[in-house]
Amino acid sequence: MTTLSPENSLSARQSASFILGLHPFVRTEAWKFLTGYFSWQSSQDERLTVDSTRRKNYKALCEMYEKIQPLLENLHRNFIETRNNITHDIQKLYDKDPLGNVLIDKKRLEKILLLSYVCNTQAEYQQGFHEMVMLFQLMVEHDHETFWLFQFFLQKTEHSCVLNIGVGKNLDMLSTLITFLDPVFAEHLKGKGAGAVQSLFPWFCLCFQPAFKSFDDVWRLWEVLLSGKPCRNFQVLVAYSMLQMVREQVLQESMGGDDILLACNNLIDLDADELISAACMVYAELIQKDVPQILKDFFL
Repeated sequence: MTTLSPENSLSARQSASFILGLHPFVRTEAWKFLTGYFSWQSSQDERLTVDSTRRKNYKALCEMYEKIQPLLENLHRNFIETRNNITHDIQKLYDKDPLGNVLIDKKRLEKILLLSYVCNTQAEYQQGFHEMVMLFQLMVEHDHETFWLFQFFLQKTEHSCVLNIGVGKNLDMLSTLITFLDPVFAEHLKGKGAGAVQSLFPWFCLCFQPAFKSFDDVWRLWEVLLSGKPCRNFQVLVAYSMLQMVREQVLQESMGGDDILLACNNLIDLDADELISAACMVYAELIQKDVPQILKDFFL
C-alpha cells in the first residue's frame, strides 16, 4: 500500500476490512440482511411479519408445484431431464460429516432445487446450484429460508453465476481487465493460451466454491460479493487474482490453453482472507489508472 496515493491507500484499507467476514454466531441472521430477505431499517416486529409472509409464499409455491407437476411432466420437455439431473447431482453430495452425522437432507434439497427451477424463469437449473443451495441449507433451519436466500443471492449478485446471464459477461470483462492491467500476460493468453480464459466459466458458475478449503471461506467470499464492496462485480477481480497465482508458471513454461486450465483447476484449498485481500489490492491499483469506460461501467 506504500506505493499508493494517500486517498487510494485509504480506499484499499477500507476495502480490505471486508475480509474479516462475519462471526458464525451472527452469520445466519446477517445473511438475511445482506441478501435483502430483511430490510436493514426493519424493526423486529416487521421482520417477524416478513418471515411469516415468506413462509406462506413458499408454502403456496409448493402447493402450486404439486398441482402443475403432472402437466410439466407431459408438456415441458426439459422438466424430466432437469429433474433427473438434479437427482443425479444431489446423490453425489456428501451428506455426512467425518463423524457420521447427517449434514443435509437430500430430499428437502431436491425439492428446493426443483421449485427454484420451476419458479425462477431467469436462472434455469445448472450443475453447481445443488452445491450452492446446500450451503444455504447448512446455514439456516427452514426450507423457506433456504429457498428465498438463494433467490435473493442470485438477484443481489446480478445473476453473475448464471451461465446464460452473467457468466459470459464476467469472462469477457476478465479478458478486458487482463489486457488493461497485464498486457504481457494478455498477449500470451491470446496466442498460445487461446481459449484459456473462456474455459474458466466454472469459477463463476460455482461462485469459486471448489477453490476454498472450508465452507467458512466460501461464505466469507460470498459475504463480500453481497456487500457490494469495494465495488460491483468483485468476482471478476477475484478471478483475476487467482490467474495471477499461476501467471509466472504459465509464462515460464510457455503453457498452452489446456495446461493453463489444468494449473487453474489445481488452485484449491485457498484462504479466503488472502484471496479477498489480493483482489482488493487489484481494485486499489485499478482506480489509480485512467480506466477505460467499459471497465468503469462494470466495476465503478
